[in-house]
Amino acid sequence: MKRALTIAALLATAACSRADPAAQLAAAQHAFAAEDYAAARSDVLAALDADSDNREMLLLLARTQLRLGDGDGAQSTLSRLEDAGVHTPELMRLKAEAAILRGQPEAALTLLGQGGDAEAWRLRAAAHGALDDAPAALEALRRGMAVGGQNYDLVHDYAAFLIAAQDFEGAGVTLQTLKALGPKRLDTLMIAGSLATRQGRLEDAKREFSAAADAFPARVEPLTALASLADMSGQVDAALALVARAAKIAPAHLEVIELTVQLASEKGDWETVRKTLVGQETSLDPRSGNGMTYAEALLRLGHPEQARAMFAQALLLSPQNPYARLMLAEAQLAVGDAASALRTVRPLSDSVLAGPRELDLALRAAKAAGDPMAATIAARLQSPQLKLNQQFAATGQAAFNRQDWKAALAAYGQIPGHENDAEVLRRMAAAAVRTGDTDAAIGYADRALAMAPRNADMLHTAALVRLEAGRDREQMLRLMREASHLDPANRLFRADLARAVAAAG
Repeated sequence: MKRALTIAALLATAACSRADPAAQLAAAQHAFAAEDYAAARSDVLAALDADSDNREMLLLLARTQLRLGDGDGAQSTLSRLEDAGVHTPELMRLKAEAAILRGQPEAALTLLGQGGDAEAWRLRAAAHGALDDAPAALEALRRGMAVGGQNYDLVHDYAAFLIAAQDFEGAGVTLQTLKALGPKRLDTLMIAGSLATRQGRLEDAKREFSAAADAFPARVEPLTALASLADMSGQVDAALALVARAAKIAPAHLEVIELTVQLASEKGDWETVRKTLVGQETSLDPRSGNGMTYAEALLRLGHPEQARAMFAQALLLSPQNPYARLMLAEAQLAVGDAASALRTVRPLSDSVLAGPRELDLALRAAKAAGDPMAATIAARLQSPQLKLNQQFAATGQAAFNRQDWKAALAAYGQIPGHENDAEVLRRMAAAAVRTGDTDAAIGYADRALAMAPRNADMLHTAALVRLEAGRDREQMLRLMREASHLDPANRLFRADLARAVAAAG
């Protein structure tokens, strides 16, 4: 009798401890509404343990997996729903979104077919974006806004696209719609902070990101955004503390890894960089921040040959990237190829914007190669004008950051020889067009392009000033296409190409 009572008690305890699937589903729905998608996934999986064929639970699981970027998991869940006889338009859209996450944008476009509602146009835009077809992506976003400008996710994606394209006025208008649709949602706060950051309103950005971090403590995005702001302000230790908080939430999150690598490099902690990225060498884009930081870590840790190969590939893919050029020259010098190092660094050291680092590297390379120009470089390093040039350049960059375009023009215009330096002229063109002086902007940009006709940055700026001025549309479109062709991975170039195609009609 006693044994029977004990067994009954154990069974009762087990029954009480077993999760109630209805309660778990309710908890998952609440977490999803609160945008805590990790918790939502955990809760709905627990509910499915007790009711594995529940269609409502499976649909919520698929939507949660998509929010977490788990395309493979979502595809598996959606297949279970199809096997259960679910074949709704929503399911097709979810399958299309999963296909995009799985690197199959063409399949997504096939699933979406033609026409459709705002959500279908949003997904088409995402698919075109994955195919690097920015003009088609922008067209899809605009068509979606025309048929359903009250779709929150669509409005968010449109605002993000406009920010990437530096259409800050358009992004500001779209942000107001986003705030009307979801004033307290995470993406609204993040878009507001992102726009403020790009406009140089860093205190406003910090306020938006801080509000997001307080409202969504289980999400890493506000913390990484705040860390980036702290890093921009030179507060590296504060940035590290924020990244550490984010890592406790999602250590494998892409932004957490990128910031861990970036901040470690700023601290000179090259072993942390190596340990964080080791094993990813074959998948790293050599021109990406992680790719080049890993290459620098190899150089600093005594592997210059490997570093040289990686930086050579990065510079081949992005020949206008000054960091890739500088680091390739350092790697070439480290392996004893001083003549190549000098040739590589000269476009930087010959510029009126050259600072002590570029000139010192050029001097070391020239001495090692026995090149007579070493004396000239040494004289520049000792010249009082070098410090003045650096002050003017820093003043100009600071004015750019706060969008004081006239001050930027004045600062760069004081650098002796600026009229013969393509990079300074490019910056002056970008500032002049924002003051409304389009004739001067086009003049600066065209002179810069004449000096460096195959430089993607010069091509882009010559196109951009015409785009902003609404002039020379055919030439503007040709220049923008050339820039994108030379640097197809550049998100800004892709976004501006889309705007250029739309403007050219």
